[in-house]
Amino acid sequence: MIRFNQFSLARGTKPLFDNTTFTLNPGEKAGLVGANGAGKSTLFAVLLGELHADGGDFSIPPTWQIAHVAQETPAADKTALAYTLDGDAALRRIEARIAEASAAHDGAAEGEAHAAFADADGYTAPARAEALLLGLGFTLDQTREPVSSFSGGWRMRLNLAQALMCRSDLLLLDEPTNHLDLDAIVWLEDWLHRYPGTLVVISHDREFLDSVCNVTLHLEHQQIKRYGGNYSQFEVLRAQQLALQQSAYEKQQRTVEHLQSYINRFKAQATKARQAQSRVKALEKMELIAPAHASSPFTFTFRTPDSAPNPMMVMENVRCGYRSETEPGGEIPIVEHVMLSIQNGQRIGLLGANGQGKSTLIKTLAGTLEALGGQVREGKGLRIGYFAQHQLETLRPDDTPLQHLARFAPDTREQELRDFLGSFNFSGEMATAKIAPFSGGEKARLALALIIWQKPNLLLLDEPTNHLDLETRHALTMALAQFEGTLILVSHDRHLLRATTDVFMLVARHRLQEFDGDLDDYRDWLLQHAAEQRAALKAGTGTAGGPDNADSGINRKEQRKAEAETRQKLAHLKKPLQSRITKIEKEMDTLNAEKAALDALVADPASYEPERKSRLTEAIRRQADVNSRLETLEAEWLEKHEELEQIG
Repeated sequence: MIRFNQFSLARGTKPLFDNTTFTLNPGEKAGLVGANGAGKSTLFAVLLGELHADGGDFSIPPTWQIAHVAQETPAADKTALAYTLDGDAALRRIEARIAEASAAHDGAAEGEAHAAFADADGYTAPARAEALLLGLGFTLDQTREPVSSFSGGWRMRLNLAQALMCRSDLLLLDEPTNHLDLDAIVWLEDWLHRYPGTLVVISHDREFLDSVCNVTLHLEHQQIKRYGGNYSQFEVLRAQQLALQQSAYEKQQRTVEHLQSYINRFKAQATKARQAQSRVKALEKMELIAPAHASSPFTFTFRTPDSAPNPMMVMENVRCGYRSETEPGGEIPIVEHVMLSIQNGQRIGLLGANGQGKSTLIKTLAGTLEALGGQVREGKGLRIGYFAQHQLETLRPDDTPLQHLARFAPDTREQELRDFLGSFNFSGEMATAKIAPFSGGEKARLALALIIWQKPNLLLLDEPTNHLDLETRHALTMALAQFEGTLILVSHDRHLLRATTDVFMLVARHRLQEFDGDLDDYRDWLLQHAAEQRAALKAGTGTAGGPDNADSGINRKEQRKAEAETRQKLAHLKKPLQSRITKIEKEMDTLNAEKAALDALVADPASYEPERKSRLTEAIRRQADVNSRLETLEAEWLEKHEELEQIG
């Protein structure tokens, strides 16, 4: 049992926990929720033994093995499979015993070690590790590739696989779905359902929390309050508590009225019936939980579009992909033979595994990526609002929110711009502050504000919730439910997909096709394939890939040939990016070493003696230069990794 008793802890002068008490029983799966800065990551550090109580006490069974996801991944030459197997430290120790006994020619010790290896299921470990990697989206070929060949997002998946490989009593997961697509999230949920130990997970994905957790720990006002049930049940319980404060959620009732007026206007029109129905569902959910979000600092609405062309856009036999930078005239098609007519008012959710081409298709629709072939026709008056996964990197760090918005509206009065930014929580001095130190969530909010100002009639959103907390995701969901334009959405947030889209389309096997079903049908389909894949691995007939190549009629030989050609072409695109990343990492290593020396000098009291004043001044100046250069390099490093992931 994990027990916190009258536990208090401060970081610096800021108290995070004050005389808080709660328990967590063996085998319980707890979701850890609360505002950013409430202390969720600090609580993880306490559980890992990295921080200790200022008052009260905390206890955990001393024999428990704790697994957590490492934040750094060494650029090792070992394979992804070997790196994952490292997660089973006990097994690695037994392997070391076998090697030592063999080298010493100690037959008895070697026999004992081999027996221990068998008892620890050592002979099935590679197959188990392989199943973890396949479930998290790696192909069979990728499990044999070195860790150093993977980009940042895929290395985080490797760290997750290594944590799952650990035979743990307590598993700590901090935003495990951030680097996963929907397919991998469904697989992870299924794995966690079967995990026998105790789980504590931090996540902004409400549907993931609902599926996995049976306890919710809420951090607020320096207290940790335990609620029985998943996140939705916690919301209802908390809403009942807050409902006594009637005036607190009156502002949200205005949003309810807006939704209801839309339903009343359009529910009788056949062309609008589906959109109205989606708002009915959103309204039912919102009325239930509105009080729980009454204290949310952020709500917003989309501006009404000036026009509504119909069709919005037509794609005829379009090929989406990339042109090779190293081969003149070379092409890498990702999605082919796209036939799509986007009608006014449609709300489409795009499904499919990472690398199948969802982002490539969205880029082609947005016009940021030129089609390789076919015809794309836009409706007269089309105004696109495009939110990309790497949108935050396009913001200028040395500019203010006001300067960003003024570029779109140079003739608009400053006060009007300030009022608009204020509705997105960029008021007062924040509107004129450089955005460099803003959090990822604040930058995402600004990117959304810039899109909304332009009054788009076609919204193309590619993973818009990646940097958003639960409250801001809720605000976005409600705003999209009221949006009167056309929406195409890629997201691993199923709650957002359910509440804002009416139909689904699947990007798979280089094709775009309608998906006849809802998200539950998609989940069942993915789990069915995962079960078939596990059975194939046990039988020794496992194949690389996912549901997109599960059809028995596919010619495996041709498929492998095509995949090899695609990998070769992608390697040409990746090479200059990987080369630049290596150079950046070398420069960052040099600067980090210099930064450590400068930090030590500035922190040394002796540096403040009068005779050392000039040296200290120079060190502080250089310290600022180094920090600035590191920030620039880190931003470029993230951008290059993002480009690598976009390529595939």
